[in-house]
Formats: sequence, C-alpha cells, structure tokens
Amino acid sequence: MRRSTSLDNDGHRVLVSNDFGDYAVLDAPTHARLMAGTLDRSEQRYRDLEARSLLDDRGPDAWSDLERAAHATRKSFLLEGPSLHIFVVTLRCDHSCQYCQVSRAAVDAIGFDMSSEDAAHAVDRVFESPSQDVTLEFQGGEPALRFDRVREIVELALKRNETEERRLTFSMVSTLHHLTDEDLEFCREHQIRLSTSIDGPADVHDRNRPNPTRDSWARTMAALERARAVLGEEGVSALPTLTRAALNDPVRLIDHYRELGFPSIFLRPISPYGFALKTRRAIGYDMAEFITFYEAALDYVLELNARGEAFEETYASILLRHILTPFHSGYVDLRSPAGAGLGVLVYDYDGQVYPADEARMAARTGDTRFALGYVSQSFNELMGSPAMQWLATGAVAETLPGCSTCAFVPFCGADPVYHASVQGDPIGDRTDSEHCSKHTALFRLLFNRLADADAATLATFTSWALRKPRHEVLQPGWVDR
Repeated sequence: MRRSTSLDNDGHRVLVSNDFGDYAVLDAPTHARLMAGTLDRSEQRYRDLEARSLLDDRGPDAWSDLERAAHATRKSFLLEGPSLHIFVVTLRCDHSCQYCQVSRAAVDAIGFDMSSEDAAHAVDRVFESPSQDVTLEFQGGEPALRFDRVREIVELALKRNETEERRLTFSMVSTLHHLTDEDLEFCREHQIRLSTSIDGPADVHDRNRPNPTRDSWARTMAALERARAVLGEEGVSALPTLTRAALNDPVRLIDHYRELGFPSIFLRPISPYGFALKTRRAIGYDMAEFITFYEAALDYVLELNARGEAFEETYASILLRHILTPFHSGYVDLRSPAGAGLGVLVYDYDGQVYPADEARMAARTGDTRFALGYVSQSFNELMGSPAMQWLATGAVAETLPGCSTCAFVPFCGADPVYHASVQGDPIGDRTDSEHCSKHTALFRLLFNRLADADAATLATFTSWALRKPRHEVLQPGWVDR
C-alpha cells in the first residue's frame, strides 16, 4: 500500500512510502502528478519511483516474491516471540525520584521482594518462549538490594541453558550504589551489562533523583568509576530522564555525557505512566517543548560528528535503522504488531506477569487491566489471556485509524499499552496521542534532514543506521532534493 504524508506545514515536501519501507521525498507538484497518474514514463523520476514500487497502490495479493521477502524481513521479529524478559526482583529503593513511575517501597520494607519460587517459575517461562536470542533484564526498585536473587536467576538460567542452547544475555538497571566488589565480579564473570541513570550535572541529577544523604550524583560518579574498573567502559551504560530543568540547555547535558566518556546519549521524554503522572505538572512539559529541545540536541550531536567526534543519539539511530535498512532495530516499543507481550514479558516482584514495563507501572496506580496472569501459569496461558486479546485490538499499526494512511507507519509501531493507559482503549485516538505526536515530529525531522542531503549528516546517519564507525562510510548515498 502506498501512503503519503507532508513533511512540512506548507506541503512543499511530501514523503511517499510503501509497506516494504521504500520511500521517496517529492515536491508538491510531482506528488500531485503521482497521485493523478500523469507522470511521464520518460522522466527519471518515473523510473525511480517505479524501481521503488511507489507508482501504484497494490495490495498484498499483487506483491511479487521479492516484495513479499522484503516485507517478511521487516516483520521477521514476529517469528521470534518474547526475547526480552524483565525480572523485578524487588520494589525496594532508597531514591525518591521525582518522575518515578512506580510506588517504591522503603529499603527496610518487608514483602516487596521476588520469591525464589516465583523466580524459578519465571525462568521456566523464559525457556517456554520460542526466541533463540533471550535477554534477562533485572529491574526494581533497586535490584542490587536483592543481588542474591539476581545471582540465583542467572545461575538457574545458565544451568537450564546447558540443554536449551539459547543465546542468553543479561543486563541490570541500577543506581550502582549498592553493588559490592563481589557483585561486580559476578557481573564481569557472567557478562551482565549495567545501565544507570545520569540526569545531568550534579545540580540537575540531585534535584531529580534525591537519596537520603543528598549526594546521589557524587555516589553515582564513584560507583560508575568502580563499575567501569571491573567491567570496562562498555560494560556500563547510562541514560537521562528529561525533566523541565534539562530542556533549557541540551548542550550542557550532552557535554556532561561526553565528559564522562559515554559514546552516546538516549534522549527520552518523561513517561506518562503510573506515579509519574502525579509529578508531571511540576517537572514536565508538552511534547512540542520536547521536540524543540530534541532538534537542538540532534543538531549539536551532528555538529560534533561533522567535526570528527563519534557521538550518537540513540533514539535517532533506532529510527534511522528502520528508515535506511530493511531490518528492524529490535526496539520493542516500535513494532507492528506491537511488542507488548509479543516481544517482552515482565515478571513483577509479586508474581504478576505483564506485557510491558509500562503495563506494570500502570498497575501500581490501580489499573490492573494489563495483567496477563501469574508467573506459575504456562507461557501459552499467559499469551492467550484476556489482557493479551484486548491489547491485540490495537496492536497492528497498519490497521489503526490515523496510522493506516500515514507514510511513517512502515518505520513506526503501535503502542496499545500507552493508548489503553492514557486514553482508555488499545486503539486510541491519534489526534490526541503523545506517542503519535512525538514520532510524527521525529520522523519529519529525520526525513527532512535526509532530504536536505548534507553530506556530513548523511554520513553520520548512515553510520548510526548500519552500526558502523563513521570513517567506514565511504559513500553516504544520495537523497533527491
């Protein structure tokens, strides 16, 4: 199916795409002639659009074998099943982050840790999933407070994998503050990648992420240095959550990550889920403000790359992989059918299973519609639950109102958990959807940069999409003006 979407308010540039991810950026007169069927066959533009299967509006029944293969490549994740399995080993935490999406428990609270029995059931569910590439991710609360449970799960999974022979990876989201030398050595031995939160320099970070001793940033810096000494630079990543304070100075935030030696930054807005909604008025912003910030940040990162410094904005690289290659990035939030349940499962501390971390966050405020069941139930029972069937009604972006005719849909994805949580049902209303407004703006930004055809920008974008060093991009390609 061919779709068209304007890339600017005046309609001077129009993106045309199809289900295979082929696209072209046309000026308004050329687009009008395309839609009217009056392009001359002798024109180079006609031959170009013909080569990209953009001249007609054929449905799947008329696709060639090559086109079917191209579409299957884009949707290959459908054959994998859930590959990301999140274990919430405890809800206890000593931080009081302003934007926290769950109701954390005090460090000394009782009854907020995953039991050994539930952990074993969760490992069973992991290996009932058909995916051969499996990531076990540990979250909280602060999972380091129950590193004994993390250790138990890792060892159990590795033992099970002696016969299952899956490709296992492990990761943990942590403040890093509570990890002992012994814990870090276990992470090194079992290649557990650590991810932490750094919201900016000390004044911003400490305001966003207060801890009892009011020295969160200093303790994070010390813990980061200690973790890197054991795991290496690549063994620890970080990302910020952007409150209103950070939007004022994108350069300062990016420079802080550069000073800390990180090769990238993942710029994401505040979550609209769970308990984060209660503080959003004080520390939040509307999506237009985020997009203004993001464009300035992206321009600065592109400038750094043009000057020869390799630094990546991670979310742009995810979107560009969808745009510039026939392969999916693996990012579960941008799938159609949606990644909720089909790409990720979350095992909460109390044995409940959810189709996404955002669904778990919604449940903490009383919205239990997303619960798939208990961890003791089989994988097939969980996947056939009423909650999964309900979410499936809004899981296929190509069939949703507002998405079905959008030229960005081959590169985007459905987000039924967001729409159900914020708007009441999985299908949702794209005219009032932050998920839609964010991605529409980001795709417009990236496609306009591609259409501008600046050589330095194209080289950077190509390196991000292909996950190659920029100096290996010998010919960044071309984009018609």
